[in-house]
Amino acid sequence: MQNNLFAGTLPIQGSDVAAQWDMLYWFLFWLSAFFFVLVVGAMIVFAVKYRHSKVGTKTKYLTGSHALEGVFVVVPTILLMVIFFWGYKVYRNMVTAPADSYEIRVIAKQWLWQFLYENGKVTVGDVYVPLNKPVKFIMTSEDVLHSFFVPSFRVKQDVVPGMYTSVWFEAKVPGKHNIFCAEYCGTSHSGMLGKVNVLTEPQWKDWLKGKEIADSGQSASDGGKKKSGKNSGGGMVEKGKGYFATKGCVACHSADGSKLIGPTLQGVYGSKVDLADGSTALADDNYMKESIENPTAKVVKGFAPTMPPFKGILTEQEITALIAYIRSLK
Repeated sequence: MQNNLFAGTLPIQGSDVAAQWDMLYWFLFWLSAFFFVLVVGAMIVFAVKYRHSKVGTKTKYLTGSHALEGVFVVVPTILLMVIFFWGYKVYRNMVTAPADSYEIRVIAKQWLWQFLYENGKVTVGDVYVPLNKPVKFIMTSEDVLHSFFVPSFRVKQDVVPGMYTSVWFEAKVPGKHNIFCAEYCGTSHSGMLGKVNVLTEPQWKDWLKGKEIADSGQSASDGGKKKSGKNSGGGMVEKGKGYFATKGCVACHSADGSKLIGPTLQGVYGSKVDLADGSTALADDNYMKESIENPTAKVVKGFAPTMPPFKGILTEQEITALIAYIRSLK
């Protein structure tokens, strides 16, 4: 955990590399503060001491000082080299993944994160990783340039279409850590969110076996404080609302009637939906399930078929919860 004077001004240190970057950051901060006070203080002193006077006194003419010039050259050079090698050391640690890292493939697309695991599992929005074990993400994009950013881990890496990039970390704080896209990628860029769920060893083993992991409702990114309110409950609608936010739905669909890339879901359940081929469909449970798993089967009139299929990605439990939430949007 953080132990510096202004720890609260930065996200928590969720990984080893986070602590290393923070040490360099605070060194640069206090170094800048020191020279700011030194330069501005000297400027004020000189402005007062050598201010223009009506008496007509004249400041003594200075021819220069080789010793002072040497200090002005040597000291900044030493500081620059210290900063360079310190930064290079931390950067090298950040980009060189251990050989025994657990690899997870990441596919970025407008506007969600998809994660593929070594055992064949696939998740969207939420990614699950073990505590105190190195994890390497091998990433690519299906469409435009994205940037994978986890503030509490201090890791950020561009995700580029047509090539693979990678980033690794070793999580030190269990719980949920926020994921952001740090590169503008289109209309719903701000909704391209996710969570890194850091699991203890028993939880990790259970999750790999397909067992459901209890949600503690805690977010490590918010200091581990348990959130209150409706979302902390275990009801089907509340779970569906959570999936709506974490599985990428919120990036394209609104729940309040506002227009986004995809049709709003407010009041859609039980209504007649006009389709692009001129027909209509009743928005019942079967329609909702088909639209989630195979969205191009029935495209809503006025909207492009851009939604990716979620068949095999979302579990039946997640789909059921999402439908329950959509039903509640009267």
